[in-house]
Amino acid sequence: MYYYVDESGHTGLKLFDGNQPNLYYGVLSAAVDLDAVVEPHVKKLRDKLGVKRLHAADLGVGRLLEVCEALKVIKRKNGLRFDFYRVAKKDHAAITFFDQVFDQGVNKAVPWTAYWTPLRYPLLVTLAGYFDEDLLRKSWEARTCVNDAEAQENLVHVCNELLVRVQDESDARMKEIFIDALTWAASNPEEIGYNVASKKDALQISPNLIGFQSVMHGIAARIEEDGVDAVKVVVDRQGEFNKAQEHIAKFYSDGRDVPWVSGPGLPEMKLKHMPVVPISCTPGTSSAGLELVDVFLWLFKRCAEGKDVPDTLVGLVNDLARHSRLDEVSLMGIKRKWEEKLSSLPEPSAEEAERLKNAIACMEIERKKNMLIK
Repeated sequence: MYYYVDESGHTGLKLFDGNQPNLYYGVLSAAVDLDAVVEPHVKKLRDKLGVKRLHAADLGVGRLLEVCEALKVIKRKNGLRFDFYRVAKKDHAAITFFDQVFDQGVNKAVPWTAYWTPLRYPLLVTLAGYFDEDLLRKSWEARTCVNDAEAQENLVHVCNELLVRVQDESDARMKEIFIDALTWAASNPEEIGYNVASKKDALQISPNLIGFQSVMHGIAARIEEDGVDAVKVVVDRQGEFNKAQEHIAKFYSDGRDVPWVSGPGLPEMKLKHMPVVPISCTPGTSSAGLELVDVFLWLFKRCAEGKDVPDTLVGLVNDLARHSRLDEVSLMGIKRKWEEKLSSLPEPSAEEAERLKNAIACMEIERKKNMLIK
């Protein structure tokens, strides 16, 4: 299979651009090399529109309507499938704060169950609600700061401000966990390892790279479903993030045979079907496959954001969406997924409840000891 990957909404490490609140990825897959097979057909579309490249943002819905039927034919004849991924940038800032500060392997005041089981998700979503944009900005500035002293100072400020706000939490257990974890982090900021060591490392936590991880997992899922390995993975060339994308792709490929197990009930990271072939970073001006991704991604993005799209083009989107994989990194997505799962868990038996109670009591004794250590 051949895969073609493009992105939209790129702002790098700047998460608070109101004009680009989301980072999107689109992945087009086909059994044939689109850059060879579809190129003549895409050239006809370019000639019809009088452009050197199909770039949806320049063409707009009016010009795309002129080639919509031809795009449908290309999609149908080549069995194209389009997958769509979204990263909500502000949510990413809140998620990364939780992942760093509430990491039970680092923060000794966090209960084991609050990080290594699905109980982490209600905690994450609830804690995120205590951030406003200013505090979220401060937390992200600290996360991406390469100066340890400055980052730690900002982290302490964020933790102390949250400590004031979580006093309003109505759930007693959540409130206790928040207070203990934030107090420990504010007292031991150097132990948290919150900030990145270099600007290069900062790229690895950008929405671009978080979204690209979703892309790679999506491609692996396609490979598993189809039983056919990737022949080529073509990624749009753009200087800032390609090296980091290549690093992730190689890391996943090298880890195909490594078991990646986290806590009980948490999703297992499956790398078995990751592409072995290295990604190919290619200019969008020299790939018909990337031109098609650009068009489909732009249309999906407009529909997702509720912008005006003519019915004819919506029909193309719906046709593609029938076989799409859709995924997102967002607080709403986490809440939607885990609220349903956690609410449907069976009640433990009396014997199980007693065992759990005793185990938690033992863990709490050890955890509380750490609250006395600075």
